[in-house]
Amino acid sequence: MKLFSPIYDKVMRWSQHHAAPRYLAGLSFIESAFFPFPPPDVMLAPMSLSQPHKAWFFATVTTLASVAGGILGYLIGLFFFDVLSLEQVLKDVGYWDKFLLARSWFDEWGFLAIFIAGFTPVPYKLFTITAGVIAMSFLPFVLASFIGRGARFYLVSGLMKWGGRSMEEKLRKYVDWLGWLTVLLIVVIYFIYHNGWV
Repeated sequence: MKLFSPIYDKVMRWSQHHAAPRYLAGLSFIESAFFPFPPPDVMLAPMSLSQPHKAWFFATVTTLASVAGGILGYLIGLFFFDVLSLEQVLKDVGYWDKFLLARSWFDEWGFLAIFIAGFTPVPYKLFTITAGVIAMSFLPFVLASFIGRGARFYLVSGLMKWGGRSMEEKLRKYVDWLGWLTVLLIVVIYFIYHNGWV
């Protein structure tokens, strides 16, 4: 059943819209500070794939906006964590355990945790807020954010640029298979965790 290919075609059309870079910047900013928003890769990858000549521009936009949003997340953690009762918010949205994990990474690796955040499934916003909660030094936080987030986004754009039209054609050909395999993987992971097998 071809459920994912029409979605894929629509995303590729949206990625070429003249306002797409603004939406990418907005998503990148919001994702770094608020809950729950998807990572900007979901826009960055198809935009870079559909317009490979602009891949580095898209990566730059994403990095700058993400770091700006990260700074907002840092300030929220520094000044408003208790005022906004964010502990309860994190628990309500199911992020409390991940917040504690991010905090333990800061305890173990210090500001290197921000580098790690760029390449882990733990939402980056948890690291930005946690950095503020523990009052991490601001300039190292910003520098680590630029390097960590930049490395991730330039890697994504670079892979899409390198793949170009041939990768787009292959993705389009197999997108339904990949979509259903992803759904199956999510279901399997859910049952594994739900049944306490790991």
